[in-house]
Amino acid sequence: MIYTPRCRKPQDVEAFDNAQGVEAFLRQCGTLAPKRYRYSEIKRMTKSFDDKLGQGGYGSVFRGALQDGRLVAVKVLKATKGHGEEFINEVASISRTSHVNIVGLIGFCLEGSKRALVYDFMPNGSLEKFICSDKSTEEPRFGWEELYEIALGVARGLEYLHGGCSTRIVHFDIKPHNILLDQDLCPKISDFGLAKLCPPKMSVISMADARGTIGYIAPEVFSRGFGVVSSKSDVYSYGMLLLEMAGGRRSIGATNENTSEVYFPHCLYDDLDRYCNVGVAGVTRETGEIARKMLMVGLWCIQMKPEDRPSMSKVVEMLKGRATDLQMPRRPL
Repeated sequence: MIYTPRCRKPQDVEAFDNAQGVEAFLRQCGTLAPKRYRYSEIKRMTKSFDDKLGQGGYGSVFRGALQDGRLVAVKVLKATKGHGEEFINEVASISRTSHVNIVGLIGFCLEGSKRALVYDFMPNGSLEKFICSDKSTEEPRFGWEELYEIALGVARGLEYLHGGCSTRIVHFDIKPHNILLDQDLCPKISDFGLAKLCPPKMSVISMADARGTIGYIAPEVFSRGFGVVSSKSDVYSYGMLLLEMAGGRRSIGATNENTSEVYFPHCLYDDLDRYCNVGVAGVTRETGEIARKMLMVGLWCIQMKPEDRPSMSKVVEMLKGRATDLQMPRRPL
């Protein structure tokens, strides 16, 4: 028997394979495919990538403008292995959606290894800069009413992804950085690079590897011993987002020296009344119920077993109801 070493594909061959996959997907979309831009048009609308809004492992985001003056955000992906799949995921996912709480994809660019995505511009940036701070005593930038409306908007967006569009979509990377805010602070779920598209009747998702961001990944995503991967994995991530929005991490950081050793949902669960008391993190008599409701719904969402978590439709219902109608969930493990 002769052993033949497995050769890695040259980068240009990988780029060709990824491009072929994108082209095949676009043919399936037909007239529903988003607008396709040439790379020269991408350079023109961003003034040769003059105004960078942010960057990450995927690439960089630049401010741009269309010919009619409409502001856009242009995500330019790095030309490295694996981004062909993420590119397809993003175009395929968002092109199937139409919802006030999902970021709008205007168009894309695909020229060889050059890939870019053109989105509606969100003037208030991401939720992360408003709720995540290293200063544990810093005053919240949003009132409880605003936080509640943002939380409800994200929940409605996820409810739509899980059951309201033609192909069910599981996002797999819900976190503050991926929630964008428009001029009216309306939240928009963004960054579908890790998303999975599922037939409507398929409840269990098969995945070869874990995906998501540490701190927001559901337990079953990295260990099947906790249960099956499904849309309930997004529910867990949403729960962690909700608890962080309600000031959980910041409040605990202000009262615990060894914060790295503290699992903040435990502290919230064990001392929920104190976190909802008047005078804590801007809580008043009028907003105390909002604070309690957000925290209790968040605790329900992060239950260890997927089957113990509510669906996003149920989450929306719980958020719209009264805090006194909610039962206390099990203590998170």
